[in-house]
Formats: sequence, structure tokens, C-alpha cells
Amino acid sequence: MDKISKHVSYKEATRSATAARMNLNNAPDEDQIKCMGILSEKIFEPLRKHVGGPIRINSFFRSPELNKSVGGSTTSQHCKGQAMDLDDSYGHATNAEMYEFIKENLDFDQMIWEFGDDDNPDWVHVSYISSKANRNRCLAAYKEHGRTRYKII
Repeated sequence: MDKISKHVSYKEATRSATAARMNLNNAPDEDQIKCMGILSEKIFEPLRKHVGGPIRINSFFRSPELNKSVGGSTTSQHCKGQAMDLDDSYGHATNAEMYEFIKENLDFDQMIWEFGDDDNPDWVHVSYISSKANRNRCLAAYKEHGRTRYKII
């Protein structure tokens, strides 16, 4: 497989320095690839068109072993191919601008303003299940006593 969508390669969607370092299999199955394609078409491609250029995907698919190794939630949507973490490190839009565009224009399940400050998150986590199951829930991640917590925003 070469491409998940027009602008998301399979290699980019499954890339992980942790998986490579620990020799973990991070290959999605057919159902996970299908979910990855839907998320890419419903969220990534319209967002990329809006910002007018490339967007860095920090994390997309994670096998359960990889997810555990990086300290991910046991219920992480990354393991289903339904979540991606985005960072516009290419300078086409700030993470806050991407967050606002998704919130105001796209259907999504959950979006998280990941750390950062009140003006800009460090990255944006966004997930997509289906038009019927999506909750359009917005959260902010923060640290409390060394643990990640979430509040609805």
C-alpha cells in the first residue's frame, strides 16, 4: 500500500521512531486502514486544502504494543486508526488556527488542545468515527501532579 489518501502516505501514517527503536510491529490491519482512510478524507484533506500546504502528522496509527510503549491510553483511538496528532510545523497555519478551522467547519469525534498555552497548543489531536457516532467533543490536555488530565472546553 502506498497511500492512505491523496496527501497521506502509508509510511507517514505508520511511522514511529519508538516502534523502530524497540522493533515493534506497527502495521495496521484492513479495518484499521479503512478507518485511517476515512479520517484522512474527512479531516486531514479538507484541513490541508484550507491551510494551503503540508501539515505534519506527529502520530497516526499505533499498534497496541506501540501505544503502551509511548504511554498512550488503553482506549486510544490511535489503535483503531481513528485519531491523528497534527502540528503545522511548516508554517502554513498555527495549531490554534487548525483547531478553530476543524471546530467550526468539520465533523469530528474528539479534538484535544494538547498542552501549549492559551494562544496555541503544542499539537492538535483529532479523531473521527462516523457521522452518526461523532461527538464533536472539544477538550484541553493539561498536567496535574505529573499526570495528563483533560477538561471540556
